[in-house]
Amino acid sequence: MCRSIKTLRPPATPEVGEEDIRAAALQYVRKVSGFRAPAAHNQAVFDEAVDAVAGATARLLDGLVVRGRQ
Repeated sequence: MCRSIKTLRPPATPEVGEEDIRAAALQYVRKVSGFRAPAAHNQAVFDEAVDAVAGATARLLDGLVVRGRQ
């Protein structure tokens, strides 16, 4: 996987912001698509994928229960 995607769940990263989630989503979509920056005709689908991955990541992080944390 992408080495630049860091673990976002607590306690590895105590405070995760929208920027962190979006950056991880962007790196994931870049890796999967093979494009660092898509051509103009692929930009919309690329952006949609980043939004979808960011949304799924936010839902995942919101739903995780980390044992031993209060």
